[in-house]
Amino acid sequence: MSEKENQKSNWYASWFDTPYYHILYKDRDNTEARLFMDNITQYLNLPEQAKILDLACGKGRHSIYLNELGYDVTGADLSENSIAEARKHENESLHFVVHDMRQPCAEQFDAVLNLFTSFGYFEDDADNTRTLVAIKESLNETGFAVIDFMNATHVINNLVPEETKTIDGITFNIKRYYADGHIFKEIDFEDQGNAYHFTERVQALTLSDFENMMEEAGIFLLDIFGDYKLRKYHKTESERLVMIFK
Repeated sequence: MSEKENQKSNWYASWFDTPYYHILYKDRDNTEARLFMDNITQYLNLPEQAKILDLACGKGRHSIYLNELGYDVTGADLSENSIAEARKHENESLHFVVHDMRQPCAEQFDAVLNLFTSFGYFEDDADNTRTLVAIKESLNETGFAVIDFMNATHVINNLVPEETKTIDGITFNIKRYYADGHIFKEIDFEDQGNAYHFTERVQALTLSDFENMMEEAGIFLLDIFGDYKLRKYHKTESERLVMIFK
């Protein structure tokens, strides 16, 4: 299977839709994710039963927990397979939809959350601005939005060039590098006699990049944090770049 066949037109559309993506990342820290959701919802001072849009929700781990906290949650993702899996958890106040984040939603929300570096994948830079505009248009008058992105400077300075992980009997060989303003992760593995290769590519967007895009999109950046405990952002030391805007 060639890389082109595997990746189709957009690498994220194919890789995120494979079962292997979820196998590789199955050990993500839910405790840390829940701590972040606790902290961010308290910081935003959301009303009871607030309507939240979890944009690029994957299989819905954040959405499900936010719903457990009492919020009315819609999880949206481009991956049909992820949404099909997430829909197993639906209830009266938890819904999942297949949706392109570059398009605004039909309804408006008290909060729009874009979590775990689910931004900066597009080929065309203009799509980043389109996404920010779509987020703004998906907020109600009193709503706030949150983008939780990697701190690119910290990531580049601490890249692990090569790593091997064996999960569910599959050995993933991973290479990471920075080039052309992007952070790349090359993933090679074999399963049932077939060899697979995927490349993750994310723009190494900095705070100043976001500030410029937000200005273009008519967005007001209100606050910045450097981790999931909402501590101060430091350009070189912080692991995350968490931005609050409206």
